[in-house]
Amino acid sequence: MTFSDLNLNRFLLDALTEMGFETPTPIQEKAFNVIMSSRDMVGIAQTGTGKTYAYLLPILKQLPFSEQKHPRVLIVVPTRELVVQVIQEIENLTPYINVRFAGVYGGTNLNKQKQVVYQGQDILVATPGRLLDLALDGILKLKQIQKLVIDEVDEMMNLGFRAQLITLLDLLPKKRQNILFSATLTKEVNELLHDFFKSPIKIEVAASGSPLDTIKQLAYPVPNFYTKVNFLVQLLKDKETFKKVLVFVKNKKQANILYEELEGLIPGDTNVIHSNKTQNYRLRAVNNFEKGFFNVLIASDIIARGLDFTDVSHVINFNIPEEPENYMHRIGRTGRAEQEGTAISFFNKEEAEYLGEIELLMNTEIDVEDLPDHILISTQLIDEEMPKVEPEKSSRKKTLTEPSGPAFHEKKEKNSRVNLGGSYRREIAKKYKKPKTRGQKRK
Repeated sequence: MTFSDLNLNRFLLDALTEMGFETPTPIQEKAFNVIMSSRDMVGIAQTGTGKTYAYLLPILKQLPFSEQKHPRVLIVVPTRELVVQVIQEIENLTPYINVRFAGVYGGTNLNKQKQVVYQGQDILVATPGRLLDLALDGILKLKQIQKLVIDEVDEMMNLGFRAQLITLLDLLPKKRQNILFSATLTKEVNELLHDFFKSPIKIEVAASGSPLDTIKQLAYPVPNFYTKVNFLVQLLKDKETFKKVLVFVKNKKQANILYEELEGLIPGDTNVIHSNKTQNYRLRAVNNFEKGFFNVLIASDIIARGLDFTDVSHVINFNIPEEPENYMHRIGRTGRAEQEGTAISFFNKEEAEYLGEIELLMNTEIDVEDLPDHILISTQLIDEEMPKVEPEKSSRKKTLTEPSGPAFHEKKEKNSRVNLGGSYRREIAKKYKKPKTRGQKRK
């Protein structure tokens, strides 16, 4: 099947041809007619299979020209980076279509985004928090929404957006089409479907947790953080093999430490991105990595879903994630568009259990290899790796004959309080007499 077989209009076909796309991916092919039918739909597909175009193509085909001010299509995504990327994809598809669209997200000037919304849009792409800010402020009117798309909904649940999503669904018109895309179908997602979707059609291109065929997966036992640094540096020095590398760590603190270490050992090759960085910094880091200005990007899990890069040669899991689904989202950054990629995972003693859970989810084994002999084993530990020492508890009990004793210091004289009784209160009353009433009473 080609895109022409989907009966797209010539404006969309011309845009796809200019981008070099001729054949739809399985999720695009299966979702197209369902979305065109206006039925509620749930799409489950592996990361990197073209989910964004799977909902944009039928939506743009059905969207007629209108001068109305309020948006008719609402697309909700978990991260700022994903808002920017969805907007970019809409731009790519609409060079010959007169459609208004905008993205709104937190971390930027709210008043400027109010002006963007007030100008009038057909499609609005937003993160949940900023979307509710605009809606509850009265600037954004949701009464004309005909189609709601929630992308990466399982990640929204992981990031704590469940309450915001439920509030949003209550604010939207009852008569609308709901379109949901996700890489995994969790219990929380199923509850959302049960409460707010009307007999949704489920499309599953690949079973949740199935391994990506185009990705070679390896794992190495590495005892601690700084030994992982030593091993990572040795790998990254081979720039012919490790051309474009995403390194995932479990939190912002470790991301910053790792960045400082790599900058000292292989300066100029690395950048770091996590939720504490400013929006401009994050967007600049994403663009520079995509353009090849540096070949290593360190990222924390919280933005793993918002990253969409081409030609990533390797994903390195500096830590094994506790949630096995997050492993799938991480490694899905490589091996995209039928290209081959490699995922390398470092795991310590505590993380070995997480690796087993990942294998159970994928129903396949990950090749575990020995740490090369030439890698220096470090004895230096970061704070998180330091053994926890419980404070010693004294077994000696106070006897009943021991007096409790006074406080640890004598009170200062000015802080001593003495009960002066009624006479003290009368003296105070004389000093602070009740003010006279307005005007003197005549005698």
